[in-house]
Amino acid sequence: MITSVQRALRLLEAAGSQPAGAPAKRLARAAGLPLPTAYHLLRTLTHEGYLRRDSGVFRLGEAAERLGRAGARACHRAALSRALRGLGEELGVAVYFSVYREGEVEVVAMADGPDVPAVEEWADFRRTAHAHAIGQCLLAQLGERDREDHLSRHPVQAITPYSVRDAADLRRRLAGRCPAQPVYERQEYVLGTVCGAFPVTAGPAAATLAVSVPCSKAERLRPAMDSLRSRVNYIISPLSFSISI
Repeated sequence: MITSVQRALRLLEAAGSQPAGAPAKRLARAAGLPLPTAYHLLRTLTHEGYLRRDSGVFRLGEAAERLGRAGARACHRAALSRALRGLGEELGVAVYFSVYREGEVEVVAMADGPDVPAVEEWADFRRTAHAHAIGQCLLAQLGERDREDHLSRHPVQAITPYSVRDAADLRRRLAGRCPAQPVYERQEYVLGTVCGAFPVTAGPAAATLAVSVPCSKAERLRPAMDSLRSRVNYIISPLSFSISI
């Protein structure tokens, strides 16, 4: 271990335990460091944004707060993955949670069922939103301007014989759909697989829960979708879920 890193981390821990801030002498005592060493490290941590100094006291800075938020996001993702894994095993399907963030489709978490592997991302999910239930469900929740912006950046093209053929075909499909309705597609993204997705409320961004199964197990799809829709609060609310994950 690098001693200076250990000492800097002890100072950060000491500062984190003092919400109102603390002077250098108090932080040095809490970290068990000589005052000159503490001063040197405090200056470095302040320069790098991990601490900030106001009126002679040190508090956690923006860089340290970003680390904290990243840790919280990782915990949220892990908890969500565990919840999806349990549901996938129970229902015998693959389950996905996805959001539309900063103009792109993002699969936040997924879980396999015991005999149903998740769909392999053989074509970039972000560029093929028109061809899978996840993307179609997210696009259906967008306003016209945001949807057209997406299509201008990711042109529609068929990737299987069952995919929508062009942007006009996709627009017709989305125009006749209520944003709250589930979306189903059969072999549009990958041959041999059927998928379904429905919108969920998880913050200001568009979000969706989705299910996929092999065509040979297609009878599982709609019951699994119905079960997920009836338990969406169980999946989301207990996690203190935030779209920031």
